[in-house]
Amino acid sequence: MSDPVASGEPAPPDAAVRDRLATERNAWLCTVRPDGSAHVTPVWFVFLRGCWWIGADGGSVKVRNVEEFARVSVALEDGRFPVVAEGTAVVRRGPSPFPADVTEAFAAKYGWDVTAPHGPGETRVLLEVPVTRWLLAGTAQ
Repeated sequence: MSDPVASGEPAPPDAAVRDRLATERNAWLCTVRPDGSAHVTPVWFVFLRGCWWIGADGGSVKVRNVEEFARVSVALEDGRFPVVAEGTAVVRRGPSPFPADVTEAFAAKYGWDVTAPHGPGETRVLLEVPVTRWLLAGTAQ
C-alpha cells in the first residue's frame, strides 16, 4: 500500500495507523458551535496527502461551524486504539471543489459518489483538514 502522507506534513507515527486511515470507514469530527460548545458528528472520510477529506452537505451544522471557526479534531472510532488529529479545516466550494483523486478514493472506499447531493436544492462540499498535530496515534495515553 502506498503511503498516504505527503512529505513535509505531520505523519502518523507508524504503518499500522496509516493502514487504519486507509481502511476504517467511520471517524468522528469535532467542530465548535458559535456559542463555544462542541459539535461532534460521525463522518465518512478518506485520508490523502496528509489531509482528512470529509464530504458534507453545504448547509450542514458542521460546515457552518467550520466557516466560523476552522479548528477541528478528527478521531477514528476505536477507543482502545485511538487515532486523533487536529487541523484547520477548509470548506471547498465552487465549480471544482472535488479533486479527482479524492472522489475516486471515496468511490473505492464506500462505493459512493461524494459529489452527489442527497436531495433537490442541496449542494455538496468537501472539508479538507490538513493535519497540524497528531494527539493520539494508536495507543491510549
